Amino acid sequence: MSEINKVVVRYLNGQVVKGTTEDFFPNRALFHLRPVGTQDKVDVVCRELKAVFFVRDFAGDPKRADAPGFASATPDIRKGKKIAVLFKDGEVLCGYTLTYMPDREGFFVNPADPANNNLRVYVLARAAREVRVGPAADGLVARAPRRAA
Repeated sequence: MSEINKVVVRYLNGQVVKGTTEDFFPNRALFHLRPVGTQDKVDVVCRELKAVFFVRDFAGDPKRADAPGFASATPDIRKGKKIAVLFKDGEVLCGYTLTYMPDREGFFVNPADPANNNLRVYVLARAAREVRVGPAADGLVARAPRRAA
């Protein structure tokens, strides 16, 4: 039996769809999503995506501000390489990765902030303006534009 994952799918065009998936696999051309409130499954074409956010819950906490950078990362989160992603839309994602390779279509990031609603994020490389790994990740975070919450 497949694991059911709660996800928030963010498209390159800004569209956001929340739902569940049982068949997401990295580097596959598509997967199926059952949007919240329906029993229907829709095809999600990965080349159209910014990222797939695997979440604790769909509501999150809109009043909570994510801790910037890597300072709040606990030892159990600090596995793999430190990574910062600046998306083309200006969003910055900070965390750790075991799967980043510059020539791949995508990679997983475990957020640095343990209180984040995101458990992990699958980033589509084409959606990133810039990716920095290791000590350079801190530099990207320091110079990235701050977005209002």
